[in-house]
Amino acid sequence: MPSIFTRIINREIPGYIVAEDERYIAFLDIMPLTLGHTLVVPKQEVDFIFDLDDDTLAGLHVFAKRVAHAVKKAVPCRRIGVAVIGLEVPHVHVHLVPMNTMDDLNFTRPKLRPEKETLAQIATDIKAAF
Repeated sequence: MPSIFTRIINREIPGYIVAEDERYIAFLDIMPLTLGHTLVVPKQEVDFIFDLDDDTLAGLHVFAKRVAHAVKKAVPCRRIGVAVIGLEVPHVHVHLVPMNTMDDLNFTRPKLRPEKETLAQIATDIKAAF
């Protein structure tokens, strides 16, 4: 069964897509740690990041760098935090989290539940900065 991320990639379910090329896609986390929390995903469905071939792994990070710069331009913050957890969805993904404090990258705290309109506006802003 395809992962939820593959279903977003295939446009089977909606996603707030902010950037995409032939190999990678980035979309907003709908239950973010902070507004602008973005997931960067290879289109190839692989469960564990270190099972990616070297070219795909390197490309993922280069694409994530470009997305992180766009997020930083679109969302007021001091830094963009980066995390790879990989336990919640069996599809490689890099979290890019706008940060103003260390606690902004704390995955044990309650997630936000922004309105669809808020997510749509943030996605538009990041796309424009990409």
